[in-house]
Amino acid sequence: MATNRSIPLCIIFWLITGGIYGIFWFIKLTDELNANADTKTAGGGTAFVYSILTFGIYSFYWTYKQGQKVDEISGNTGGNTGILYVILTCIGLGIVPYCLMQSELNRIA
Repeated sequence: MATNRSIPLCIIFWLITGGIYGIFWFIKLTDELNANADTKTAGGGTAFVYSILTFGIYSFYWTYKQGQKVDEISGNTGGNTGILYVILTCIGLGIVPYCLMQSELNRIA
């Protein structure tokens, strides 16, 4: 089940807490997308630990897989959302995929 979250508030909380809310949001997005998509990946906490252990490399894989899940949930069969998310992350806009994922979860909540 997806939780409806205010995207502007999530961004504000992320900034106010110096990124700590971003960790919480990362974990929740992972768990909620796993719950709503047929494709499963590591749980939120595990994915966060993988990201730390690989010095952030796993987060690119995570971003790509979450994009695939968003395509699956939205019924976009020929979608390349995962690639878009990775590109946004590579150019320093890593918060944008979080917002787009949350927008999709808000739509189905």
